[in-house]
Amino acid sequence: MEQLVIKGNVRLNGEVSISGAKNAALAILPAAILSNDVCVIENVPCVNDIKILLQSMEQLGVLIQYIDEHKVKIDSRNIHNLKIDYDYIKKIRASYYLLGALLGKYKEAEVALPGGCNIGSRPIDQHIKGFEALGANVDVMHGMIVAKASQLIGTNIFLDVVSVGATINIMLAAVLASGTTTIENAAKEPHIVDVANFLNSMGADIKGAGTDVIKINGVKELHGAEYMIIPDQIEAGTYMVAGAITGGDVTVTNIIPKHMEAISAKLSEMGVVIEEYDEAIRVIANEPLKNIHVKTLPYPGFPTDMQPQMTAILSKTSGTSIMTESIFENRFSYTNELNRMGANIKVEGNTAVIEGVAQLTGAEVSAPDLRAGAGIVLAALAAKGETTITGVEYIDRGYEHLENKLRGIGANVYRVLDKADKSIFKVV
Repeated sequence: MEQLVIKGNVRLNGEVSISGAKNAALAILPAAILSNDVCVIENVPCVNDIKILLQSMEQLGVLIQYIDEHKVKIDSRNIHNLKIDYDYIKKIRASYYLLGALLGKYKEAEVALPGGCNIGSRPIDQHIKGFEALGANVDVMHGMIVAKASQLIGTNIFLDVVSVGATINIMLAAVLASGTTTIENAAKEPHIVDVANFLNSMGADIKGAGTDVIKINGVKELHGAEYMIIPDQIEAGTYMVAGAITGGDVTVTNIIPKHMEAISAKLSEMGVVIEEYDEAIRVIANEPLKNIHVKTLPYPGFPTDMQPQMTAILSKTSGTSIMTESIFENRFSYTNELNRMGANIKVEGNTAVIEGVAQLTGAEVSAPDLRAGAGIVLAALAAKGETTITGVEYIDRGYEHLENKLRGIGANVYRVLDKADKSIFKVV
């Protein structure tokens, strides 16, 4: 079993470059299925979720060619299968984007119900509502979502809740539909804009992405395109917090500072110095951290995917901080692991009350999901002594070359294959 071993209490310093956005790539790669030609996607993150998704696309008959580690050529002209089995996508939630893409192009799809991290209920009722409004018949049978339509016709769709996944899936299904589709109460995250921009680069007609009203004028076909995925907002935020929690001086490069405003604002409120550049942010933490209150919200609010990382740093502030989770109802399971490291966190419902402590200490802990794993890594970087983290497979789902990037800014972190022999390294 692979584990991360971190010797903490080291001030991080230097530059770290951010990879492509995982959440954007998980939608853009299936979107390429809608094309009648070849697409080349650049800045694809090299993480396990992407590898699993591409393998599932190959099952459909999509030809996948890695030009280099971050550049993928996708040829969807010879798709011969419209069914994705559970074994291929049980580990990733974004498998449902294949449903929207296949339905949009072939008017038929059969995809296993998605998996992913256990962070609470993430129903797909809004996805189904959108597909049915467009004219599809949708059934859930034997663990599969089966969608079929004789034709898809544009319509007005009001989402009952702001849903990133449903917003994207409806866009995928609607781009080749007849007429105009309007999505109201749409999500506004940066990766929704990125998916819309990619679809438009293939000849789609989408307006309003990034606002709460998106209009899609259906077109007859989409052509091939070359496209570069935006940088990963959550990876960037994680390294920003890494610099702050260790009292360090870290510059995060290859980012879009506009996307980081909610995270930058909260770190600044804690007393961290934030310097913005065109494509970089420098984080300097020379002063004691102040306690603050944080509530997760849909973009442009504070992202739920940064909640564990922010909770980790709040555990080191002076005073009492409150973290309120408004997106998922089961996203505080990791706090037991932070408490094993000396944190003082009490959870009641969707709220965590965090009493700051002077020093975290190393321990043997486990990552229960992707972002929780990132939060535990950050705590370990600041902790006195050695921390051993299991559940590394969750972290690998969303962070590319984590150890290499952390070592590049001074962290003492390595991956071992056997807990009893820490001289065995595996650099990925």
